[in-house]
Amino acid sequence: MITLRPAGARGHFDFGWLDTRHTFSFGEYFDPDHQQFHALRVINEDRVQAGKGFGTHGHRDMEILTWVLSGALEHRDSLGTHGVIRPGEAQVMSAGTGIRHSEFNASAAEPVHFLQIWILPGRQGLTPRYDQVAFPEIELHNQLRLIASPDGAEGSVKLFQDVKVFAARLEAGREAKAVIPTGRAGFVHVAKGSVTLNGTTMNAGDSARMEGEPALTVVAGSPSEILFFDLA
Repeated sequence: MITLRPAGARGHFDFGWLDTRHTFSFGEYFDPDHQQFHALRVINEDRVQAGKGFGTHGHRDMEILTWVLSGALEHRDSLGTHGVIRPGEAQVMSAGTGIRHSEFNASAAEPVHFLQIWILPGRQGLTPRYDQVAFPEIELHNQLRLIASPDGAEGSVKLFQDVKVFAARLEAGREAKAVIPTGRAGFVHVAKGSVTLNGTTMNAGDSARMEGEPALTVVAGSPSEILFFDLA
């Protein structure tokens, strides 16, 4: 069964410097029907204006994955990490016992557009850590590329949870396929463009829960970028 979550049904706040849309309940947005899906707790689509960002704040016991769609995002944290995240780079931060961090638009002229994803960890009290991996464009082109996994397989960033995350950038008319193992669920988020998922039409910002589906076939109706979550 595929359950579609239209982009327009998400929570939406525009603070001027930040335009943010929430697929799941987050902050001041609460929807009892959309609090999490398996271990997937948050997908926020954020657009931050030039020179603006999130000041230093803390988190605990959460796997936080960032995927930039355009622009560049500058990161600093209490571990002493300082880096810039660009399209095609996956950044993960295990908040664990506690970490403080900030994210700012790295450009003084252009906005940054990114997804922040929260995944509930398999256990609490982990040692905080940070990792960032860049994936060549050719590895994302017209195929699903593993970007995050429980064991860091294929050069992906490691998650302390039984979740695999894939990304793909598809040309119009091209397709990507994946098997969903028995007993697992899938979740697809369309970051850009328009696609059909097992025949169901989806547009940018739409997401879909997949339960009892043995596989997925995504066909791009226009140049598209998608994320696929394989969830225990």
